[in-house]
Amino acid sequence: RRADGGGPLMEEARSDGIAIDTGALVIGTEGRTRISRVATGRIDTSRNTVTAGDKLDCDLLAMSGGWTPSVHLYSQARGKLAWDADVGALLPTGDVAGVRLAGACRGVSALDAVLEDGFAAGARAANASGHGTGHGRRIPVAHAPATRRTPLLDDGWLDKRSAARAFVDFQNDVTVGDIALAAREGFQSVEHIKRYTTAGMATDQGKTSNHNTIAVAASLLGRMPGEIGHTTYRAPYTPVTFGTLAGHARGAQFDPVRRTAIDAWARSRGAVFEDVGQWQRVRYLPRAHEDMHEAIARECRAVRQTVGVFDASTLGKIEVVGPDAARFLDRMYVNALASLGVGRCRYAILLNEAGFVIDDGIVARLAPDRFHVTTTTGGAARVLGLMEDYLQTEFTDCTCWLTSVTEQWGVIAVQGPRAREVIAPLVEGVALDTSALPHMGASEGRILGVPMRLMRVSFTGELGYEINVPAGHARAIWERVVAAADAVGGTVYGTEAMHVLRAEKGYIIVGQESDGTVTPGDLGLPVGSAKADFVGKRSLARPDMLKPDRRQLVGLLTDDPLVVLEEGAQITAMPDPPPGTPALGHVTSAYWSPTLGRSIALALVSGGRSQQWGTLHVPMPGGAIRVRIVDPVFHDVKGARVHG
Repeated sequence: RRADGGGPLMEEARSDGIAIDTGALVIGTEGRTRISRVATGRIDTSRNTVTAGDKLDCDLLAMSGGWTPSVHLYSQARGKLAWDADVGALLPTGDVAGVRLAGACRGVSALDAVLEDGFAAGARAANASGHGTGHGRRIPVAHAPATRRTPLLDDGWLDKRSAARAFVDFQNDVTVGDIALAAREGFQSVEHIKRYTTAGMATDQGKTSNHNTIAVAASLLGRMPGEIGHTTYRAPYTPVTFGTLAGHARGAQFDPVRRTAIDAWARSRGAVFEDVGQWQRVRYLPRAHEDMHEAIARECRAVRQTVGVFDASTLGKIEVVGPDAARFLDRMYVNALASLGVGRCRYAILLNEAGFVIDDGIVARLAPDRFHVTTTTGGAARVLGLMEDYLQTEFTDCTCWLTSVTEQWGVIAVQGPRAREVIAPLVEGVALDTSALPHMGASEGRILGVPMRLMRVSFTGELGYEINVPAGHARAIWERVVAAADAVGGTVYGTEAMHVLRAEKGYIIVGQESDGTVTPGDLGLPVGSAKADFVGKRSLARPDMLKPDRRQLVGLLTDDPLVVLEEGAQITAMPDPPPGTPALGHVTSAYWSPTLGRSIALALVSGGRSQQWGTLHVPMPGGAIRVRIVDPVFHDVKGARVHG
């Protein structure tokens, strides 16, 4: 709308063939699915009207909010702004901690002055940090015209009809008339006017409209622009498109992928991976000409006969520290943890308020006020969030701190009859004999000179150790442990063999043997009834939780030992039940057991423990499969092997 026609930039534009019409404004647009033409007009100040001008074909209409300093980041750092009448804009009032101002954001406009101001600001920052004695300097610029002061939108010439068509915010279609209505309604704060009219609330967060919104509101209220304040500049400074937020979640980018320190080693050896939560875990490692079943069988036999090495780094790990750490964990878990001795581990079950199992893991007490708590791979964030919730809202009398250390520790599980023999030459400062480190013992020491947390625990039923080392050292330690295992005929094994080995021992996997409706009693796990309280205890006393016909964990053996059941298959009393007959339960885990030379399965069956050695059926499309209910522990029933 500028009436003048001078200035070197305008002359340069004209010389390049760009038509410039000063003193004109856009009064209308044409086009259906996109813009095709604009109508221009001229202001007749004698009659406060706009006269129609030309119509111009176009496919883009650009608009400017004027030379408005970008002060958003400064404002978000809690800096204060003040109106500068000379510049015609809001400018910072001074430095704030961690922010240095230079150039246009503080009202400096000519190019040579902007460069000099930026150099001076950098020099001041260097001096303040003790890294130099810099000072400003003049930077020669061939042509540096000063930016003109942006005139405020003058609404004095507008009649009511024109005000309704004079747009201030082009994204939200806010006009001068809308701001005038807000003023008549009694809104005087620019923050209130913003919310009444939606000016400055679009994706640009006011960058193209705030300047004129403040000017028009001030004029209508008979005040100076600096007197009515300014809107709050919200992050992000640069608008974020929906594509940025959603577009990356496509294909391989749908979910973040987490990899352990052993990942590259395993890939270089042809490992087959599976997704477990966000983690990529080794499923099995086939050797030449092996299919999946052959590889898994070999891995299982190695663990039972010699030794197997397993990457357990994905287990969730939470450090619980503080004078009330033991009391806090005792309230969170079913198991008695306040009485857990230093240097000892205990298997622990976590319930929700409804009394159902939601996670499990090993709790190791490293010191009177320090615990190392493990969770399931997929449950780490959920368990930490639940603990934080209870610590902050329910158990506020407990003084302790919770820290996720899942990615800080790499975990190498060494399992099998020769596990002690494999790690003994590598471990320093820890006695490995049973009297010094019994099953469910924990100790701190070093392995190959690296700090280590060693826990004698087993998820296979064999003599086992879990070596926790800083993740940055995990691969180097892993390679040495694997080499020692190879020397005695051992092997690396993956999650599929781990599942088979734990099923042979009747060990549960939360989310597989539990489905959100299962209690510890259903799984045959002990409950600390003598404890004063723990999360979910009250719900365990409800009548429905004590019914004898609740679904309980049992083992299943098929009449034909070569038949492996389908996980999730329903279990019925009759081989061909009538339609609508409710199932008695379902298969939770089913595998071929290389150790037993036959198929095994775990299942949840109504009143299952009272039906031991009873016969049931698993209806399948090819015909019902006859099964017997047995104890869920198929191998080493007395548990002697775990003690080495």
